[in-house]
Amino acid sequence: MKTLLVLSVACTLVVLSVSGTAEQKLKNCNEVRAAYSSKGFNVNDVPNKGINGAPLKVCPQGFSCCTVEMEEKLSQQSHTDVKAPVSRLSTNLQSTFKQKHDHFDKFFRELLKNAELSLHSMFVRTYGMMYVQNAELFKNFFEALTRYYVSGSAAVNLESMLSDFWAELLERMFRLVNVQYEFSDAYMECVSRHTEQLQPFGDVPRKLRIQLTRAFVAARTFVRGLALMPEVVNKVSTVSASPSCVRAVMKMMYCPYCSGQVALKPCQNYCLNVMRGCLANQADLDTEWNNFLDAMLSLAERLEGPFNFESVMDPIDVKISEAIMNMQENSMQVSQKVFQGCGQPKPSTAFRSARSVKETGFTGRFRPYSPDARPTTAAGTSLDRLTNDVKKKLKHAKKFWSTLPETVCAGERIAPGDECWNGTAKSRYESVVIGNGLANQVSNPDVDVDITKPDILIRSQIAVLKEMTSWLKAAHSGHDISVDIDEDSSGGEESGSGCDSPSCDTDRDIYFSTPPNPVKPRVNQVGSSPSAGVALQGSMAAALCGLALALLAPHLR
Repeated sequence: MKTLLVLSVACTLVVLSVSGTAEQKLKNCNEVRAAYSSKGFNVNDVPNKGINGAPLKVCPQGFSCCTVEMEEKLSQQSHTDVKAPVSRLSTNLQSTFKQKHDHFDKFFRELLKNAELSLHSMFVRTYGMMYVQNAELFKNFFEALTRYYVSGSAAVNLESMLSDFWAELLERMFRLVNVQYEFSDAYMECVSRHTEQLQPFGDVPRKLRIQLTRAFVAARTFVRGLALMPEVVNKVSTVSASPSCVRAVMKMMYCPYCSGQVALKPCQNYCLNVMRGCLANQADLDTEWNNFLDAMLSLAERLEGPFNFESVMDPIDVKISEAIMNMQENSMQVSQKVFQGCGQPKPSTAFRSARSVKETGFTGRFRPYSPDARPTTAAGTSLDRLTNDVKKKLKHAKKFWSTLPETVCAGERIAPGDECWNGTAKSRYESVVIGNGLANQVSNPDVDVDITKPDILIRSQIAVLKEMTSWLKAAHSGHDISVDIDEDSSGGEESGSGCDSPSCDTDRDIYFSTPPNPVKPRVNQVGSSPSAGVALQGSMAAALCGLALALLAPHLR
């Protein structure tokens, strides 16, 4: 009995001591005045000593250093405070992927430009006017590839463009190897219609079509994905905090001021519940965000392997050269098939029966492309280096939205253990930490969240991410299903390789290179005899070699 009496007296003394200390602090609100004015508010808003807190709407209503006017101003400050860390994290993410987008876009554009400039300069230097007279064919080819990269099928149907390129190349070569004949436009249309059946360029057009389609679809879709990320982050980060969120943040961060405990920080679990309530809608973005990032990572693997844009564009001149050589080897057979299918053409009255090969000025040999000699090209880097770097950033960005509360409620923003603010006093926070997302907020003890009213802007961004993910998955299989805003209903047919995922990994034969011992262009000496047979054979060989050598110029010594 005596022991209980002693304990009772001791407890009473402790309570009185603590109460006396708190009351002593509230008799002087100087610390609160200093902290309040440091936020940019008028120090005169703070009473000199504690007053009756009954009128307060958010903070505890006991003896207090706070007034209703202070609560209102601190609520405004809380709105800024809750946005600041989220804004900073979002800005960092935006900056990272804006930079990655610019690097990839610049790289792909420079690869295209470098391929065109290299081919042009070498052809002009090596063969002069004969190439210049036919240069617009290749100029138009690269311009069309660039337009497709920039605008997709809204601007260029890639498959049709490639078919037209080979048809026009056949038409020019066919005229040159048959200079002894006159061809009307209608006749040449007949020749063009049979390009696929004639296969004058061998299997090169088919293989190059598959390569270009896969590489360009993958490249432009990946770049669009990189461009989308900063846009989504920017829009989501602008979502305003709800009044109930602002109220909860104000209570968590500034109600300790009212009891004179300006240095007291919130308990971690308390902070987590408040921020999960405030960021409930953002957390619902996480699932589709992670799906999108997974699709980006998968497409990045394609860019490193079978859909490598760099390995397609670097040797593209060699691949076209191989096609030209195929035409050279089969020119007689091709011409005979055309004459059978389109009719015998009329002889040309202006045809000259002989031509010296010396006019070509060719004394070199064909140099095959070697993958080992591939230089570091656009933007001073390589696709492999760019892809390795961006994959690390994409992996790091996963679960960005669902982990925002943990990121915010860390470090100096919270107090560890039980020496923390739990919303009413300096003590342990007893409530259970609720889960992320809107649906879980029905049981949030600190933030009132209407789970029946999801944020419209965030829901729209979920839809945007879902659509982009479908484009990325299609590009992973070599298909372009994206529809640009400016595309009308009649354009933009899907173009793709028809590649299923497993075969894309193993179909390496598509990346053909020049054989170790390539077939050299034939250079037949032509005499001056006016006979029809000699004129036919000599003019065909000379004219065809002239065009072939012009197109092979980058590899002539």
